Amino acid sequence: MPDSPEGPLNPAVSRRLWAVLALGAAAPSWAGLDDEVRAHQAAYRPRLAWQPTPGWADEARAVARRLVQQPGDDGAPFHPDTLATEDRGDHWAERLQFTATLGQRVGALHLRPKAPGPHPAVLLLHDHGARFDIGKEKLIRPIGDPARETAARAWVQRYFDGVWLGERLVRAGHAVLAIDALGWGERARPDFARDDQQALAAHLQQLGLSWAGLIASDDLRALRCLRAQAHVDPQRVATMGFSMGALRAWQLAALAPEEVQACVAAHWMCTREGLLRPGGHTLQGQSAYAMLHPGLAAELDHPDVAALIAPRPLLLFASPTDRLFPWDAVQDGLRQLSRAWSGPKAANLSVRITPDGHRLGEGAQRQAVAWLAACFQSPA
Repeated sequence: MPDSPEGPLNPAVSRRLWAVLALGAAAPSWAGLDDEVRAHQAAYRPRLAWQPTPGWADEARAVARRLVQQPGDDGAPFHPDTLATEDRGDHWAERLQFTATLGQRVGALHLRPKAPGPHPAVLLLHDHGARFDIGKEKLIRPIGDPARETAARAWVQRYFDGVWLGERLVRAGHAVLAIDALGWGERARPDFARDDQQALAAHLQQLGLSWAGLIASDDLRALRCLRAQAHVDPQRVATMGFSMGALRAWQLAALAPEEVQACVAAHWMCTREGLLRPGGHTLQGQSAYAMLHPGLAAELDHPDVAALIAPRPLLLFASPTDRLFPWDAVQDGLRQLSRAWSGPKAANLSVRITPDGHRLGEGAQRQAVAWLAACFQSPA
């Protein structure tokens, strides 16, 4: 049997294909499959790659909204309910419910300072992590849920130096909201695991939906629910996320320019080429579907979408030791992004390089809070 060909296919997939080949007496040559995919990848050019020309942003944003925010927001009332409130000294913690994209009731955790408002606000967006029993609890300590608190505390220790990001933000004067993405926390099931994700994504596509599109649409609804709170200043609202939450943060900021004034995104920015190399996690199916918008790649690369945030403030964290994102491709993505911020607004794009890989430690958190304070030092 010949050696397995090298190419853009996930090597694990190629190995399985060649194992099948070994069982057949007259099996076809699979080398052509990898060759064909390699050729498609070499020819990849997004139709709406960033341009400095007038009108590019309007066209790109319209296309991205159509492909990302599916089914979007129909403007239905949120009907928020407060299910529980807890006094946490200098702030209030609330467990809420509101009506999300398809009419379902979605749980949220909300923190608000005790000082008089209106307050700047942050929509916090949780990571993937292949850990589905917790979602919003990775960012805000839950109320009256010891089992989730125990699980979340270990997660927070691993990725955030033991600090719930929501508590750091509310103590800096921000109102904070976090929801579960579909498939996490209260929107999962006890036995939902990594290998169930592809079936969920396929089921939704059979219904004319996409997993990533529903997540993006619920994020938009959550943003609008947060902005509608009486104690929130709707002109000082940011999105912030880590890992998959970073992608959710910058894509929402890109597509809602009138509603998001700043964005903090930690450890999810890379060119598509960098994520399509052999062995890349996006080629393994499963987790990729939570972040994969059908048709978007033909129009825009990841940095092209994030460039729609310009000239508003964007803070990115990246690390050379992050094993999920090839560093050269991260740098390429950052260079592409930098073209969109120029002239007097160039300083609105900030990039912080961290040494500790795929995590958002206490030092980076402090930088993010200080950066947000500078963005929101006075009402817009």
